[in-house]
Amino acid sequence: MKAIMVVGTSSHAGKSLITTALCRILSRRGWRVAPFKGQNMALNSYVTASGAEVGYAQAVQSWAAGVPPQVEMNPILLKPQGDMTSQVILKGRPVGRTTASQYYEKFFDLGWQAIQESLTRLSQDFDFVVCEGAGSPAEINLKHRDLTNMRVAKHLQAPTVLVADIDRGGVFAHIVGTLELLDPDERALVKGIIINKFRGQLELLQPGIEWLQERTGIPVLGVIPWLEEAFPAEDSLSLMDRNPGGNGQAEVTVAVIRLPRISNFTDFDPLESEPSVRVVYLSPKETLGYPDAVILPGTKTTIADLLQLQRSGMAESLQNYVAAGGTIMGICGGFQMMGQFLADPEGLEGHEGRFQGLGMFPLRTVITQQKIARQRTVSSRFPQEGLPVSGYELHQGRTQLILSEGQDENGTKFEFLFDDRSLGVVDNSLSLWGTYLHGVFDNGPWRRAWLNRLRQQRGLGSMPTGIPNYREQREAMLNALADTIESHLDLEPLLK
Repeated sequence: MKAIMVVGTSSHAGKSLITTALCRILSRRGWRVAPFKGQNMALNSYVTASGAEVGYAQAVQSWAAGVPPQVEMNPILLKPQGDMTSQVILKGRPVGRTTASQYYEKFFDLGWQAIQESLTRLSQDFDFVVCEGAGSPAEINLKHRDLTNMRVAKHLQAPTVLVADIDRGGVFAHIVGTLELLDPDERALVKGIIINKFRGQLELLQPGIEWLQERTGIPVLGVIPWLEEAFPAEDSLSLMDRNPGGNGQAEVTVAVIRLPRISNFTDFDPLESEPSVRVVYLSPKETLGYPDAVILPGTKTTIADLLQLQRSGMAESLQNYVAAGGTIMGICGGFQMMGQFLADPEGLEGHEGRFQGLGMFPLRTVITQQKIARQRTVSSRFPQEGLPVSGYELHQGRTQLILSEGQDENGTKFEFLFDDRSLGVVDNSLSLWGTYLHGVFDNGPWRRAWLNRLRQQRGLGSMPTGIPNYREQREAMLNALADTIESHLDLEPLLK
C-alpha cells in the first residue's frame, strides 16, 4: 500500500484541508484511496454504517476519496469532557475515561495495536492511504507518547509533507524549527513543504522560498492561497473565527448557543450554506436578542453546560424568548436540556444527581452507560409530512415523555417529529423543536420547510423545497477545493 503522511508545524496549519484535497486529487487519478488519522481529539464526530464513531473530519475525507467512512480510518478518538478528562473511543466504541497522564499508562499500547491493525485492514481494501498527523510532530515533551505523527510515518515509511500556516507569521522559523527537532530518521521522510493560507504577492515570497529550499534541502511543493474554510475544523476554537453567514443577502437569523463543550457543530454547515440565512454563534454570557430561531446544539457534557446556561442567565433569556413567541430547536444534548429534568445517577458526565432542565418539553432524560450510535432514515411528520430524513444518533441519554398524552399542565400539545417516536418532538405551535437526529439540516427539502416557517413569521415568501441534499453541495465544494489546491501543488516529489 502506498502512503503519504501530512504533518503540520502547529495546530490549524491546514492538515485536514490538505489531506481532504489529496484524497480527492488521488481518487480522481484512479487510485482507491483511504484517509487515516491514528488518533484524533475532537468533539465533532460521525457514526459509520456499522455504528462506529469516528472523527467527522475523517468522514469528510472519506467522502472526498469517494468511499464510505469506516472505523479503521480513525481507530482512536478522544472526546474532551472539560474536567481534564477525555472519553476514549477505541475502534469506534467507548472504552473508558482518562486524564492525559493516565492515558499513556492505560491506552498507549492498546492504541498503537489498534493503529497497526487498522492500517493492515486498510491495506487489504485500498491501494493508497493519506495519513494526517495531529498538532506538531516536534512536541519534545510528548514525542514518547505520540501515536499520530512520525511514529505512523516511520511504520509505513511514508513520504511526508510538512504544512505551515503563513498567515500567523513566522512561517520560516516554524518550518526550520520543526525540522531541527525531528530525529534524523524522521526528517529523512520529509519530502516536501507546503506553505498554506497565503494572502500576499507570490513574487515577494519567492526569495524566502529559495532560502528555505537551500537551507533545508527539501522542496516547497506549493504555496496555497487563503481559502475560506468550507469544511469542518476538528474543535470548537474554529467557531471563534467564523463570520456570520448570509453573504449580505440574509433575511433570517439563526443563533446557535456556543456551549462550553459544544459538539457536532457540523450540523449547522448546511444552514451556513443558505444565502438567505445568517448563522451567529453566541456564548452563554452574550445577549440573546431576538433572532428568528435559536438552536441549542449537541454537547459532550449536557448537565455541565445546562448549569452554565443557568448560572450565566442565558437559561432565563431563552425562557423569556419562548414566552415572547420565539422558536427554539434542541439537537441531542440541547434536546435533553429542554426537558423537565436530567439525571446522571452514576456521574458518567462528571455531575452525579438530578438536575432541573429548561422546562420546555414534558421530558425526562437519564444518562446511561450505553451509548447509542447508529445511522437512521425516517419519515418526517413536521414541518411537512412524508419527507425522507437521514442522519445519525449519538448520545448516552435515554429520554421519555413524562405525560403519555403528550400534553403539559398548560394544555400545550406535543407531537412526534418523525415516524420514529424516539427521535424528537415538536409543540403544536411549531415553536419548540427537539431531536436526537444529527445531520437533520443536511436534508435539503426538510431544511427548507423548516426555514420557510421562519420566513412566514417575517412575512417573507417561501423558498422552493425541491432541492438536493447537502451532500451534493459538499461534492461540488470538494471538487472546487481539489481543483484549487492541485493547481498550486507539485505532487511529483511525493508520488515518485
